[in-house]
Amino acid sequence: MPEPNNNIKIFSGTANIPLAQEIAAYVGKPLGKSSLNYVSDGEITIRIEENARGTDSFIVQPLCSPANENIMEVLILLDALKRASARSVNVVVPYYGYARQDRKARARDPITAKLVADLLTAAGASRVIAMDLHAGQIQGFFNIPFDHLTAITILGRYFQEKQVEKRVVVSPDLGGVTRARDLANYLNTDIAVIDKRRNAPNESEVMNVIGDVKGRSAILIDDIIDTAGTIVRGADALLEQGAKEVFACCTHPVFSGPALERLCSSVLKEIVITNTIPLHDERCNTDRFKILSVAPLVGEAIIRIHQQRSVSELFEDTKEKK
Repeated sequence: MPEPNNNIKIFSGTANIPLAQEIAAYVGKPLGKSSLNYVSDGEITIRIEENARGTDSFIVQPLCSPANENIMEVLILLDALKRASARSVNVVVPYYGYARQDRKARARDPITAKLVADLLTAAGASRVIAMDLHAGQIQGFFNIPFDHLTAITILGRYFQEKQVEKRVVVSPDLGGVTRARDLANYLNTDIAVIDKRRNAPNESEVMNVIGDVKGRSAILIDDIIDTAGTIVRGADALLEQGAKEVFACCTHPVFSGPALERLCSSVLKEIVITNTIPLHDERCNTDRFKILSVAPLVGEAIIRIHQQRSVSELFEDTKEKK
């Protein structure tokens, strides 16, 4: 691993401090010293407690629940570092909140994903680094450099080492076919697709399985598992179509509402997730859940950005398998 220069600093909000510490350890720097407090009326106060002048500073903060508080923490940290004369302030967003509000589905709808992009830009971000955006076009909402990382290599390497036989990668809906194709290319296998109808937000009805899954180990992949209704119904449909066993994997374990109850009582053999979002529920500490760290990938990206080297080279291995 190349040794970074001394003028790099990594700071963190409160959303996922363990991940920020892992990233800082990979980069070879201690986590930057700052104090963050919520005062009695709910306002946030932040103080940078070390010299940041002339540094390339990185703020690690997923915009997960509570999303609004975590967004404000990032904005205030950004302002504090800009006023501390940092040379650049780069925002590392392992999970980009509000990403599912990326377009106007009906008249008078807001495009909140664009609003979040505008807020980060206006606050002074020099660059944004994010992982597995729900909609890739969100990159176009920014007029500053944007690096889009993917956990496909992390998930693919896990299933490759697990040596699951006769595997098939399955997209839980038509919109996730590209993601499923990328994982299938990495694993050198083919894909299937679940065609479903969504009746209301967070509700879905499985309609049909397109592709051959009979007698095979199915790997369901999505970017987000939220209430888990789609994944659980998809697993049921795959077994009904003759799949031998079903695994599920995703980058962002949002796990809201009844998600964990559904996952724990489902037919899924294993749920493979990353640590972009912290999980505090004890049910996630069982053997059924496998949590993979994105810290080495994010840390390597930070080093490359700081040293003005290519970030896309990190994913050449995936491209070669295509």
